Amino acid sequence: MTEFTLIAASAAVHHDIVECRHLIDGAWRASEDGAISERVSPSHGIVVSRSAKGGTTETEAAIAAARKAFDGGVWSKASGKSRATVLLKVAELIERDAEKMARVETLETGKPITQAFGEVSGAADLWRYAASLARTMHGESHNTLGPDMLGVVLKEPIGVVSVITPWNFPFWILSQKLPFALAAGCTCVVKPSELTPSTTVMLGELLIEAGLPSGVVNIVLGYGQPVGALMAEHPEVDMITFTGSTAVGRSIASAASGTLKKVALELGGKNPQVIFPDAAIDDAADAITFGVYFNAGECCNSSSRIIVHEDVAEAVVEKVVALSRKVAFGDPLNPETQVGAIVSTAHQQKIDGYVRDAVAAGAKVCLGGAALKVDGLPGEFYQPTVVAGVTPDMAIAREEVFGPVLSVLTFRSFDGAVALANDAAYGLSAGVWSDSVHTCLDFARQVEAGTVWTNTWMDGFPELTFGGVKQSGLGREIGPYGLEEFLEVKTLAMRIGRTRAPWVKAS
Repeated sequence: MTEFTLIAASAAVHHDIVECRHLIDGAWRASEDGAISERVSPSHGIVVSRSAKGGTTETEAAIAAARKAFDGGVWSKASGKSRATVLLKVAELIERDAEKMARVETLETGKPITQAFGEVSGAADLWRYAASLARTMHGESHNTLGPDMLGVVLKEPIGVVSVITPWNFPFWILSQKLPFALAAGCTCVVKPSELTPSTTVMLGELLIEAGLPSGVVNIVLGYGQPVGALMAEHPEVDMITFTGSTAVGRSIASAASGTLKKVALELGGKNPQVIFPDAAIDDAADAITFGVYFNAGECCNSSSRIIVHEDVAEAVVEKVVALSRKVAFGDPLNPETQVGAIVSTAHQQKIDGYVRDAVAAGAKVCLGGAALKVDGLPGEFYQPTVVAGVTPDMAIAREEVFGPVLSVLTFRSFDGAVALANDAAYGLSAGVWSDSVHTCLDFARQVEAGTVWTNTWMDGFPELTFGGVKQSGLGREIGPYGLEEFLEVKTLAMRIGRTRAPWVKAS
């Protein structure tokens, strides 16, 4: 048996380059200076897309269009029914074009085609759920303030929202943000990652087809400087929502502080799964394997560290290593592939650096730990990697590797497991494996994380809100709280009749 399960390139790739332009006030535009950038597939080495490269001019124009659309009320004052109708139409169009969009996303990201299709088609459900919120959102009334007073709490759209999305789940994460902002009545300026612009541009075409008014959603392509920075600091922007690294999140929060605009950040994670000795070990091992290799580990929810009770640590590691050998790495266009390419050469080197540093510090590589060559493909791949003997002080145990690398730590007591789980700057998600509901609930209440999975990993639903604590971010996405992020609360105190006693007494 070979050490790994590999899927070679199945055939030559024939691909028409996607030409991407900015969407500003309902019109597709090239950059004023003619600048462009190209994205080369990290798996197949071919040019996937050619995009207009935006600057200050395009960003200012997009923000102005969003401001004009919001202040004009074409969307912000529309009924919930009208907004929902458009969002539902977008969901239908996404499902219609999911196969085409998934193929482009596979080539731009290197992720397997089945996962890309699941991401794109599954995102339609986020748009449908947001549509339901558009029709059911409401404020409050207070009828207990006395016979002459009525209190009303209104919830109104916050205004113009800058939306900045990452390269690892370009369509899914956009769909965690944009339809909820639109359901609230906001107008938006969107900047996708320069590495993965195409599906965002394709969505822009669907928004136009669905009948979204001009200027409600604008798309500017380009880099963090100057596009992203201007979107964060501009005084005509009322809110920014960003998903990406914690380091960039800090810079965005700093840029936004000048105008005190609202900031929502979904940042990094170093997510633990804790396995107690009474857990269903086979189930846990399978979920661990899925959690660390899904999307090649380039996932903020990656279960990149496991904390295993000493009594079962050896058995868990053996099972995970055996399963890791069976995970299919290779050509992302092959439906049998489970793990595709790493997004770039620089990121591949970063991943490998974490492994090498851990070994130098005394950790043991049980499997993998090096680049992976796939026949017929020039791209960047990394071996499924399991690193044991990890101590809490090692960088591989504390920092976000963002690759197919699992760190193994051990514990003796419940309190020790909780302490290890919380011994991180991040707090995005966590998991616990035990047959005892008491153990699961006790751990869930003590762990510092925005999401806790018990005896499963990475199950998600549009109804269940997502977001982190500590340096994993600010605010929440999806679910009812995901809508609340894009709303401002306004209080009305209304006197009924002329019952107010005069403050100034008549002479």
